[in-house]
This record gives sequence, structure tokens and C-alpha cells, in this order.
Amino acid sequence: MARKLAVIGAGLMGSGIAQVSAQAGWDVVLRDVTDEALQRGTDGIKASYDKFVSKGRLEAHDADAALGRITATTDLDAAADADIVVEAVFEKLEVKHEIFRALDKIVRPETVLASNTSAIPITKIAAATEHPERVVGVHFFSPVPMMQLVELVRGYKTSDATLATAREFAESVGKTCIVVNRDVAGFVTTRLISALVVEATKLYESGVATAEDIDLACKLGFGHAMGPLATADLTGVDILLHATSNIYTESQDEKFAPPELMRRMVDAGDIGRKSGQGFYTY
Repeated sequence: MARKLAVIGAGLMGSGIAQVSAQAGWDVVLRDVTDEALQRGTDGIKASYDKFVSKGRLEAHDADAALGRITATTDLDAAADADIVVEAVFEKLEVKHEIFRALDKIVRPETVLASNTSAIPITKIAAATEHPERVVGVHFFSPVPMMQLVELVRGYKTSDATLATAREFAESVGKTCIVVNRDVAGFVTTRLISALVVEATKLYESGVATAEDIDLACKLGFGHAMGPLATADLTGVDILLHATSNIYTESQDEKFAPPELMRRMVDAGDIGRKSGQGFYTY
């Protein structure tokens, strides 16, 4: 019997998770609140499959079969018979609470509820449900089809069985997992990149070095594939501002306090590649 996944949120992350899962043989329900958002998400998936086909990394018939396994809907009830649900919506606790509260009443008792959050503690998200033991963090990386890593985050009450199911799912779609055993805001990877981006931004803001030289230092000095400021542009300066703000609010650790420049860039709409301007011009 085919395994069924529900992905809540058809943005870049949600559509990427749907894409790799359908390609791996999962039947996928992709849910968002508007038909327009769903159309953008499914168009992006098809374009990505087409690119893989043109490069010889995927057969055309396999791409067509994967697309056929994705059902787009605005109906949250469509997640009712999913084996696992992955939430991939905006990084705002109130929004996630609303979704998890509803899912808790819709899905089967054994269904695992996962969040793709990069910074919000899983325990806080699970608090909206009556069964926090089945809630887990499953943090994919963007772009999902290309990035190998998934962070599995154990909330305060996440059960061993839930964590094992989450690992089985992530590995089934070709990812390698690390486990975050203590539910700290930002987990492992977001804390590391946030601290690096905050310091790099401060160095750039104060005129110590150019963005290009700061990134070059990390690439040539530390072997990073991409410098922190280019990474911020790729991820979205707005996304990293939310992440660092969440971690700082939780930890009160000054190294995560977002620099003024990041706030002003977001105010101005200079949020990176998706806007055409960030630390670099695109």
C-alpha cells in the first residue's frame, strides 16, 4: 500500500518537500489556503522536474508519475488519512498553533505531525495538541531537492516511535539525518548560521570589510561552499531576521541579536535573491 504524506504550505519549502517525496513514491497531498499559492507551488515542482529531465537526472516518465502522485487542495481535511503530516508555513507560532490544533482533530491517532520550522522550539508547537508525543521537528533545507541534510528535533514529549517514523520518512526521500536531542530554539544548524550571519553583518555594517571579502574569507579560510552573506541572500534576509529574532527572544543571548542593518534591509524590501537586492545585487 502506498504511503501517504500531507504537506501544509505550498511555498518554496513545502513544494520542495512534496517534490522529493512524490519522486520517492509517496502519495502527496499539498495543501495551502489559496488556489493561487497551490498553482505557484505545483508550477515550481513541474519546472524543477523538467530541469532534472533536461539534465538527464530523471526520466520523463518518472517525472510524470511523480507529478501524478501530487494532489493540490485548499481543504485541510484532505490530510485525514496521511501517515505523516509536514507543516511548512510561515515562521509564526500563532499560525502553526492554529494548524496543529486543527490537525490534531483531523488525523488518525497514529499519524505523526511534523514541523519544518527552523527556529521555533518543537515543544511550543506541540503544546497546541492533545498528543505532543507525536509531534516532531523535521527541518529540511532549501532548495529541498538539492540539499542532503534534515534535522530531526525531539520536543520535550516526542516519543521514540515518533522520532523513528520521522527518520524513516526523511531517509526514504533520500536525506541524511542528524538528531537534535534537546529542544533549544534554532536547534543546531540555525543557531550556527545565525551566529555567523549576525557577526558577518556586523563586520559589513561597520565597514571592516566588503561583503565579497567577508564571504571569500569563509570560503577560502574555512572551506565553506558559500559565504554567510551570500547564504543570507539565498535563504532570504527576512527569513534569517525572523530566525535570529526567535532565537534571541528565547535565549537572550546577545550573539543572536539581529543587527540594525538586517532590520533596515527587510524594511526596505532588500531581502536577497527573491527581491533582486540583498547584500548583493541580482
